[in-house]
Amino acid sequence: MVRRVVPLLIAFVAVHVVVGILGYQQPNEPMGDVYLVYEPWSRCALFGGIDVTSCTRSDAWAWPGITEKWIYPQLAFLPMTFAWLFAWAVGYTPAWVITVALANLVAFVVLVGKGRSRGRVIAAWFWLAAILLIGPVGLYRIDGITVPFAILGSIWLLRRPFVASLLLSIAVWMKVWPAAILAAGLIAARRRLALIWGAVAVSVTTVIAVVALGGAPYVFGFVGDQTTRGIQMEAPVGGLYMFLAAFYVPGSEVYYDGGVLTFQVTGPGADPLIAAMTPIMLLVMVGIAVVGIVKLRRGATFVSLFPPLSLALVTAFIALNKVGSPQYYVWLFAPVVLGLMIDRRRWYGFAGMTLAIAALTQWMYPLLYDGLMATHPNPFPVFVLETRNLLALVLLVWAVVRVVRAPIDRVRPPAGLHEIVTGRRPARTRIAPRG
Repeated sequence: MVRRVVPLLIAFVAVHVVVGILGYQQPNEPMGDVYLVYEPWSRCALFGGIDVTSCTRSDAWAWPGITEKWIYPQLAFLPMTFAWLFAWAVGYTPAWVITVALANLVAFVVLVGKGRSRGRVIAAWFWLAAILLIGPVGLYRIDGITVPFAILGSIWLLRRPFVASLLLSIAVWMKVWPAAILAAGLIAARRRLALIWGAVAVSVTTVIAVVALGGAPYVFGFVGDQTTRGIQMEAPVGGLYMFLAAFYVPGSEVYYDGGVLTFQVTGPGADPLIAAMTPIMLLVMVGIAVVGIVKLRRGATFVSLFPPLSLALVTAFIALNKVGSPQYYVWLFAPVVLGLMIDRRRWYGFAGMTLAIAALTQWMYPLLYDGLMATHPNPFPVFVLETRNLLALVLLVWAVVRVVRAPIDRVRPPAGLHEIVTGRRPARTRIAPRG
């Protein structure tokens, strides 16, 4: 088995080194968020400052999410702070990559194990290929560090549901998307009470800590910030406007929103669409969850239901979101890794499409990004972008179809609310013999 594990570990190191270096070589500063945003935020909180853009006074204290509104949940501060353990030696940006790589390594080692499972080995090779194909944006963003949490949580949902819930909930409080995987677990796993307790423990602890530090007004500030945003130019919903802007249709253009530090797109009817997209996304996700519940009630197993259900929910979170940052596509890695690990033959297609999406994402950002940022973008980069977005929509439909077609009648469905919540079957009552 060493013949499988050693090449994987060598490839792991090589992929992270190559992608880390690419962050410095490619155009449009794909590692820019780290030194322009994460480093100032964490420096202000640790060492003092007037605000998150100017840390010049040691007697002042500014902590995003505590003393002011923040775009991320508060636990996103943990990896940003952890990186300072290495920053003194190599600088903050390389320290961030080390932090993400260490988190990936833990999940990678657990995934591979002793290398005896071919499914786990194939899943590990897929993950490395995905990291390489999506490029620096997969390492130099907060999303990258949530992926190993999501992979570990998915792997341990059955045997260690409380620990799995802790990991997934911590990731949710860094970046909301792992809530989709946790929701799929609550539907498909039997020991739901352990999952609930894990989520409650992390959430209550986080909220109490934030309130104790004086951040009560900003506990859920990240929710309102995301829902009030416009249409990011990379989002699938903005595809039509991107083509209209590329061909100089009046009223359609790309513009920079300095408040959220992203390029957005607008055009005819954009405002109603902005207002409608978040409810549409949530309704679709609820609909997918309902289908999953129906399949569970009809006897679908965790193995057949959870992987496609988690992929469907995560993909809906991406494909129907009006915010469409390139790093969002690393979210796909966790459900695909689990699917390959459990049933590799049925997941080769999903894996291949995910790799194609990852490659197109790196091609679009950062390589062709200059052609998208203009008020009237170049048609070819728009074509590459929308090809990626179309594949994401196809992946969503395919995952939903797999949920609908999940095999049923293989296990007895839960008998009542007690069994649904706890996963424990009620004890049979023994009738004493007469006479």
